This record gives sequence, C-alpha cells and structure tokens, in this order.
Amino acid sequence: MDSSILQTISVWALPVLLAVTFHEAAHAWAAWVCGDPTAQQQNRLSFNPINHIDPVGTILVPGMLILMGTGMLFGWAKPVPVNPHHMRVPRRDMMLVAAAGPSANMVIAFVSALLLHAVPFLPGDIGNWAEETLLNSLWLNIVLAVFNMIPLPPLDGGKVAVGMLPHRQAMKLESLERFGFLIVLGIFFVLPSFTAKVGIHLPIGEWLIWQPASVLANLLFYVTGH
Repeated sequence: MDSSILQTISVWALPVLLAVTFHEAAHAWAAWVCGDPTAQQQNRLSFNPINHIDPVGTILVPGMLILMGTGMLFGWAKPVPVNPHHMRVPRRDMMLVAAAGPSANMVIAFVSALLLHAVPFLPGDIGNWAEETLLNSLWLNIVLAVFNMIPLPPLDGGKVAVGMLPHRQAMKLESLERFGFLIVLGIFFVLPSFTAKVGIHLPIGEWLIWQPASVLANLLFYVTGH
C-alpha cells in the first residue's frame, strides 16, 4: 500500500472512531438517564467502537471520501435504539437524547483544541502526526455536530425541532423521516451536481456546514488560547 495512503489512514482512523463512538454512546447514555434502558440492553451504552460502527457508513464511505480528497465528509453509524414510551417526559427527553450526540462531538473538538498545546513538546514526526490527527479530530467533530443539527429528520437536529414545534407542525416534520436520508443526499450531492451542469454554482455544503463549522472552530481556538 502506498505510504501516503497509510499516512492518511493513520491521521484519520482515530478521529473517526472516537467521533462515532462518543456520538452514539452519548445518545445511549442520555436515553438511559431519561429512563429508557433499550440501548443499554443492546450493549450500545459502550465506548467500544465495534458496538457502534456500520461497515459501510462508518468505514467505507468516509474512507473513500477522505482518500479521494473530495473535501466532503459523509457517513453514518448504527442508530441507537430508543423507546420514548420508557421515558419520563418523552417529548422533552427525545430532544435531550438527540442533542447529546452533537454535544459529545463538540466536547471532543474542545479537548482536541486543548491537546494541541502539547504538540510543541513532542519530538519531530510524532509531533507532526499528533498535530494533524488533533486538527482532523477538531474539524471532523465540529462538522459532524453542525451536520447532525440540521433540522431535518432523521438527523439529530430534526428530532430536536420535532420536540420544539407545535404538535401539528411537529407531526408534518416527523413524517419526513422515512425520506430524510434521500432528502439529505439530494440537497448536498444531487442538487449541486445538477445545478453545476447548467452553470449554476450552489455550494449548499459550504453554506450549511463549512461556514458555521469555521465560526465554531475559530471560537474554539480563541477559547482554548490559540
């Protein structure tokens, strides 16, 4: 295998595994705190990546995008099973469970920014590897948090929006969940490709993900003293 490919894998593997594992474990933990033991019973209240990764969505798709240098990160993990009927206040608690995943990603991004202060104390190649890995971790987790908080089911932001909206509007938004994955693909991949063919540049990913992610990254760098 080409050394450059090995280098790319080495600085992305840990950030991807940590981001996915903590995101899903946070969902499971929040559900358990809110009274739903379903995820715990299915061994999803765990920091073992094997319990959360989807071979295609967590490894194959992100890996191909990273190696191809597309500049777009996309993927998914096995969804955490949640039963709102076990929760004390289902409407509120489902919002908390949904928000827990992106919140965990932001915590990892914050810790990654703090750990960058240790890089100058590391020798040569180890320091370079650590810096690249931590920067990848920071950006990956911020992008995941921003992407997942888009208010469209089945994304976490969609579930938060369902909990906040009046009942009628919430039911309409929730009804989109069965088509949510196709809608996301259409918005971020199909629509920009189609408009590009007719000479219209529509950087939806930049507007909805990269620009907010850049604002959050700059804020984290400022807060952590960079």
